[in-house]
Amino acid sequence: MLTLVTGTTGQVGRRFLPRLLARRRPGDEVRVLVRDAARAEPFVELGAQLLVGDLRDEETLDKAVAGADAVVNIAASFRWVPDEEAWAVNRDAAVALGKAAQAAGVERFVQVSTGVVYGTGRGRPLVEEDEIRPGGELWGAYPESKIAAERELTTLTGLDVRIARLPFVYGEGDPHLAQSLRWAAHWAGAQRLQMAHHMDVAQGLLRLLWTPGATGVYNLADDAPVTAVELHQLNGVEPPAELQDRTDPDPWFGIMSTERIRRELGYRPIFPSVWNARDAGAL
Repeated sequence: MLTLVTGTTGQVGRRFLPRLLARRRPGDEVRVLVRDAARAEPFVELGAQLLVGDLRDEETLDKAVAGADAVVNIAASFRWVPDEEAWAVNRDAAVALGKAAQAAGVERFVQVSTGVVYGTGRGRPLVEEDEIRPGGELWGAYPESKIAAERELTTLTGLDVRIARLPFVYGEGDPHLAQSLRWAAHWAGAQRLQMAHHMDVAQGLLRLLWTPGATGVYNLADDAPVTAVELHQLNGVEPPAELQDRTDPDPWFGIMSTERIRRELGYRPIFPSVWNARDAGAL
């Protein structure tokens, strides 16, 4: 089995890829598509095939998917990027990759997406069948571009598309946890953030990649969203007193149910909460 992985130099990809490489079975191969060969050198040392090129280049895509059995598309343009870049990478390049995979006879396509596509809360944990209501100044075009990619990819006939919607991802030195205070300092004290450790993101993506019969969208998260106060505590910072004077405008924003991935794929978070990860020294 030859698996192509994109986005391997980002926060999620560079932690997922070594786990994929470590769990290869005899005969399995992994190819990475990167723009900077130097940044991918550690993966080559672990046994990955290297292809240098841009995800937005059609000729590169044809080379990337040639002979592949599966694709894991982690590449994304995230916060603080121009909307044009978000659309170009998150939708246009993802769909082009899907079409190239379809034309090349690739069997399986795992698309990494985001829980922020749901938009407003529903007064309960969000489930995969919920109506999509993306938006919000914080994210710019990110959620709209990601849901557009989901919708177009799932129309490609003959391609087994599996979608992982991720929450806030942290752990193993990822700066996201410290960066969370940029927003949490302006939240209500009890306002919650759904999270998942990189180790659990990796195991969830591997389950989507390898489980026969998996199909459609799966929420991937841990069991215990944390509050703005707790985010300050985790970062060793005293919570501002004004947090307690604010009201959470949407207590269920971003809080996802993981019932489906548990039931169908056997997913169980290794770190059910960020506190477990902290106690294990995995932050």
